[in-house]
Amino acid sequence: SEGKKQIQTFGRKKNATAVAYCCNGTGTVRVNGKAINLVEPQSLRVKVFEPILLVGGNKFKNVNIRIRVRGGGASNQIYAIRQSLAKALIAYYQKYEDEQSKH
Repeated sequence: SEGKKQIQTFGRKKNATAVAYCCNGTGTVRVNGKAINLVEPQSLRVKVFEPILLVGGNKFKNVNIRIRVRGGGASNQIYAIRQSLAKALIAYYQKYEDEQSKH
């Protein structure tokens, strides 16, 4: 079943909404077209990486995640991004990868 594997999830915090598209790929994570390590404000950047650090980067190396975020303030956008990122990863692995990883 190799083909396009795609998942779409939402993250919300107050008025900020982030939409994450997760598909099979090479491990790139982009937010509004920019690399995830350029997310502003810098002080909250680590918050966006928390889902990645929590499950380990190797869970991300075979997926591409594109996130669009709009509305709300800067910090609320960060939390919306973080939520959509985490939900996208969970949904993707539940839908596509769990069959292989059940021992």
